[in-house]
Amino acid sequence: MTAGESHGPALVGIIEGLPAGLVIKEDFINRQLARRQGGYGRGGRMSIEKDRIKFLSGIRFGKTTGSPLALAIENRDWLNWQKVMSQDPRDETGERKVTSPRPGHADLAGGIKYFHRDLRNVLERASARETAMRVAVGSVASLLLGHFQIECAAFVVAVGGITASPRRPEWGVSVIKEKTAASLFYCLDEEAEKLMLEKVDRAREMGDTLGGVFEVLVEGLPPGLGSHVHWDRRLDGRLAGAVMSIPGIKGVEIGLGFAAAERPGSLAHDAIVFDKHKKIFRSANHAGGLEGGITNGEAVVIRAAMKPIPTLKKALPSIDLAAGEMGYAAVERSDICAVSAASVIGEAVVAWEMARAFLEKFSGDTMTEVEMALQNYLELVKRYLGEI
Repeated sequence: MTAGESHGPALVGIIEGLPAGLVIKEDFINRQLARRQGGYGRGGRMSIEKDRIKFLSGIRFGKTTGSPLALAIENRDWLNWQKVMSQDPRDETGERKVTSPRPGHADLAGGIKYFHRDLRNVLERASARETAMRVAVGSVASLLLGHFQIECAAFVVAVGGITASPRRPEWGVSVIKEKTAASLFYCLDEEAEKLMLEKVDRAREMGDTLGGVFEVLVEGLPPGLGSHVHWDRRLDGRLAGAVMSIPGIKGVEIGLGFAAAERPGSLAHDAIVFDKHKKIFRSANHAGGLEGGITNGEAVVIRAAMKPIPTLKKALPSIDLAAGEMGYAAVERSDICAVSAASVIGEAVVAWEMARAFLEKFSGDTMTEVEMALQNYLELVKRYLGEI
């Protein structure tokens, strides 16, 4: 559970169900928060905030205790918005009232749903600022997964129609992390990145915004997470829903994704064969590590398409709800392109769903119990496969 407004005092989060004994690395979480604030094309808000995680409960001497983990991230910009976002009873006709909804944003739909005349009540929570806490929460999930040698990484595939070369099969999580750390766009293709930079600069000059595509890779997963027996337990559906919940995401695909629709079945599926040691081997990973809503032991591959940010300096036509007249959409401080940041958020929400599925399969009140459950399962899998 998360709470907090874009220009409120802080963002807060509560995680329930973490096993006791998980080592929490504060520096790792803060590095992830810094990555979310990076990437070429970000707006002025990133120069104000310096996101740092603060733990309020659930940790003692660097390890989880088994009680709820409470986290907070202070909004430094709150100092400039205390009157506008005041929690005290006051005249609501104050400054920075928003009455002209932005096309593509939650402004109008949220205003209708909750009958808000001042659409700031909508945009403050609908803002992608909320994802800072989701990155923090997802980073805790990454620490849990990392303890079991399960690693996640994300990178940008396309920006504004400029598409990078596909990831090389031999480039795993460690290579992705190394290359994205040296990239302005968290991209693996240096030549494509140069074109992306030019495209973003042109969009800035035109008062426009750009979207793009990012990919998340998860390595080290055991087979058997998720389930085929009920629709809501299928892990691919849960992952797609989590990624789609990121503001601005309009499409998600796993493995080949939409490209699979263009191929015959003989070229779309992964043959199951023996390698030279008579171990089960996949000819490829078109399925993206998931079959029937269950992990199959291959790396999980997810891609997401992000639409251009709906806050444009060159505002689109809209209606002023207060005046009842045509005009232009409200202009809030915004980014030109946030696909790089979205990739970090995507990595975090995927890690969260993977950690949930992992603890559903290997439950325990302590890390020791979880370790034992995993080890016992892997021994059973080895025995099962050895009988084939």
